[in-house]
Amino acid sequence: MWFFTLIMNAFLGYLNEKNRSLFTDYYELTMCAAYYDNQNFEPATFDLFIRRLPQNRSYFLFAGLEEALNYLQTIKFTGEQLAYLKKQGFRADFLKYLKNFRFTGEVWAIPEGTIAFPNEPLLRITAPIIEAQLIETFLLNSINLQTMIATKASRVVQAAQGKAIIEFGLRREPGIDAGMKVARSSYIAGCQGTSNVLAGMTYGIPVFGTMAHSFIMAYPKEIEAFRAFSKTFPDKSTLLIDTYDDTAGAEKAAVVAKELAAEGFCLGGVRLDSGDLAETSRKIRVMLDNQGLDYVKIFASGDLDEYKVTELLEKTAPIDSFGVGTKMGTSADQPYLDVIYKLCETQNADKSFSPIMKLSKDKNTLPGRKQVYRFRNGDGSFKKDKITLADESADGEAMLVKVMDKGKLTYSLPSLNEIRSFATKNLAQLPQKYKTLANTPSYPVELSVQLQNLMKMLKIEIAKKESIEPV
Repeated sequence: MWFFTLIMNAFLGYLNEKNRSLFTDYYELTMCAAYYDNQNFEPATFDLFIRRLPQNRSYFLFAGLEEALNYLQTIKFTGEQLAYLKKQGFRADFLKYLKNFRFTGEVWAIPEGTIAFPNEPLLRITAPIIEAQLIETFLLNSINLQTMIATKASRVVQAAQGKAIIEFGLRREPGIDAGMKVARSSYIAGCQGTSNVLAGMTYGIPVFGTMAHSFIMAYPKEIEAFRAFSKTFPDKSTLLIDTYDDTAGAEKAAVVAKELAAEGFCLGGVRLDSGDLAETSRKIRVMLDNQGLDYVKIFASGDLDEYKVTELLEKTAPIDSFGVGTKMGTSADQPYLDVIYKLCETQNADKSFSPIMKLSKDKNTLPGRKQVYRFRNGDGSFKKDKITLADESADGEAMLVKVMDKGKLTYSLPSLNEIRSFATKNLAQLPQKYKTLANTPSYPVELSVQLQNLMKMLKIEIAKKESIEPV
């Protein structure tokens, strides 16, 4: 118990507000210091979005909003941090400003658990430019990881066709923070639970586990290990049967299952972690059924992802549930998203706002405050999205909602299970052709005519102002 408490305290200490305000890139602070020195405190608007889809992806499942909002409500600088920044050469007047720093801006966001697509604003932040700039790194880091994992996990869940997926990747995920976020994001995406006990306690996620090969090897005989474990957990044991020989392991598990049944208990399942899972599971299923143990489930693990799960089900492997670890917990085939945080408007002296646009090759940005509208087919499934200017109206469903005003939360944060249900509903409404694992078509995302016209006008104005040839 003391060890669990130690880990819990370490995690909470890692995430406390003392640490999080300096969780930023150095250049964010140097830019903010220059803004301060030049008395630039006017509001500006930034969009957080994902520029492009990774290979073999056709959508994103947005996650991480709750943490982002908690961060914005609590960010502040301690005396210890300010002393450190003083040693880095920051001036006393700027440090005095940071001493009283609070986020006072406005935030619009799509709800957590929403399906999203490239270039659509996930968050839109309007705040004094120093505030809006300083929060960039944390938001990008947090949204990147959680959206990346939620998207990956949703693909694994979809591939399982209703069979349970358990998140098993904790030992390969990069650190405590990532391990916690992976468990939460995977649960949002539809996983039934996690092996991460701290995440189970913190978030209320169901926890699952079986045993390691070392437990089997610690006993003189395999069946003695099975009996020892089932003695402690007679009503929920899953026995790992491939330490030495899977067929022999299954036979011994059957003996233990019958012993448990005689005492009024049921063996929960057997676990396969190696070899040809399709062939072995078929063989084990027949053996168990022939001994009247059709209630004993087969649980499979071992280097699984959405592609291997799909392959196993296509081979009609009689596997009831899957433990998916490294490849899901690290999003191994696509371990990052091209998540961006870009300025889209600044305030003028007369308090009006001017749209801003970046023209870098292959990295153009969309100017001005924007809204995203979703249009549906007659059956409620997604038909297309349209990105418009914020003051435009459209017949679709407005995706961005106000979640903060003047630095205060204006949004009722849903529970984790509510987010999970919302994500499940969103995924069900995404047409199946966009959920295939390869060669998926692009979901249609249009730009409104007004937004397109604004972009053309700004390109001409920027070209004239900067003396460059218009594109």
